[in-house]
Amino acid sequence: ARTRVCRVHLSPSVMRNVALHVDHVFKRFRRGELHDSLRDLIPAITGGLFRRHNRSLEKHEFWALQDVCFEVERGEAFGIIGSNGAGKSTILKILCGIMRPTSGALMVHGRLSALIEVSAGFHADLTGRENIFLNGTILGLRRAEIARRFDEIVAFSGLEEFIDTPVKRYSSGMFARLGFSVAAHVDPEILIVDEVLSVGDYAFQRKCMERMSAVIKGGAAVVFVSHDLKAVASICTRTLLLERGRVVKIGTSAEVVQEYLGTGQLRRARGSGKEPFISNVSIR
Repeated sequence: ARTRVCRVHLSPSVMRNVALHVDHVFKRFRRGELHDSLRDLIPAITGGLFRRHNRSLEKHEFWALQDVCFEVERGEAFGIIGSNGAGKSTILKILCGIMRPTSGALMVHGRLSALIEVSAGFHADLTGRENIFLNGTILGLRRAEIARRFDEIVAFSGLEEFIDTPVKRYSSGMFARLGFSVAAHVDPEILIVDEVLSVGDYAFQRKCMERMSAVIKGGAAVVFVSHDLKAVASICTRTLLLERGRVVKIGTSAEVVQEYLGTGQLRRARGSGKEPFISNVSIR
């Protein structure tokens, strides 16, 4: 289990039910930051240390996330939607510990399993069999536990024929199959899934949805990021809408999806007026 202490104080009864807590998280990036000499690199690093918790922007900097707050309880499926560049992948990488926030705090309570990029956690020169043990170890399983679940992982992925092939010869869909199979069979208390599942075929996507539903029923928390609004609405009870790094709305999935579709239509209407869009659909 990995726990980060929040700045806020939650009661013990609330803490027992909260799997993820994000408290006023900001993340700042710099556009085109390249250093071709030690003379340029040292001042940049020094300046970055002093600006770590400063919420003012300098030239070429921008906010990828601004004052993001939300909680996910155990046994809950929580969706995150938004247009490209809204900050969805950034918040997931912060939750997974790949990035650190510029300011703010977060708490991750329990074993976290994530699938946020195709081929993440795999070594290209190793076979699928070897990568199952590698990725399972990264996710916190002992070798004996991985061996006990190995056949189930392979069967779920449907890659029995290619399990002893180096994964550098895998397609993106095969990567997604193997990655999700490992992530979903480590008995996670928190499962994070990005848009990476979209590279899989329909049958495998359906298997993944069924597996996520089973994980939720087992008491785990699921954070699901996708542009497939139908999938988000069917899996997630609550959803967060991000726009340019800010939280626009948190609520029931149906309400947030409707808000997202409405704001998108409004933006198009305010444009040049030449972009066509579907305003209404009826089935008879």
